[in-house]
Amino acid sequence: MSSRRVRVPPRWFVRLAWSTHRGLYQITRGRIGLWRPKPGRWGAMRLTTVGRRTGRERSVILGYFEDGANLVTMAMNGWAPGEPAWWLNLQVHSEARVEIKGGGFPVRGRAAGGEERSRLWARWQEIDEDLDEYAALRSSETAVVILEPVVRPG
Repeated sequence: MSSRRVRVPPRWFVRLAWSTHRGLYQITRGRIGLWRPKPGRWGAMRLTTVGRRTGRERSVILGYFEDGANLVTMAMNGWAPGEPAWWLNLQVHSEARVEIKGGGFPVRGRAAGGEERSRLWARWQEIDEDLDEYAALRSSETAVVILEPVVRPG
């Protein structure tokens, strides 16, 4: 664990970076913006949820790692207070769609709990040694979100 105090960039910068990343993905029609995780590094995926108020599709790009067939991400909201909209949407409509480098598929989202959350949090700590310091900046616990592939019959 790091002993230095972590700092999050200003909110306007975080939002600009998110918008730029999404824009790059859209302009290149998905050729740039997504990548697979590597040992000790997270990947980038596109998650499309159904808006809890509008019923419209909403897409975001998130960091993730693979845990067997599942994809694991965190509902961190850029380490700002509050829950990210995509996570609030998933809590109402658990079925969503992910796109990763190489393809997309339907998923069902849920929060990890108990030992499973501890195990997956430890995996994130291997990727980011400052994870606990960043999480301490939030007023509520950061949800570890599991996206499980949905197997559709026939």
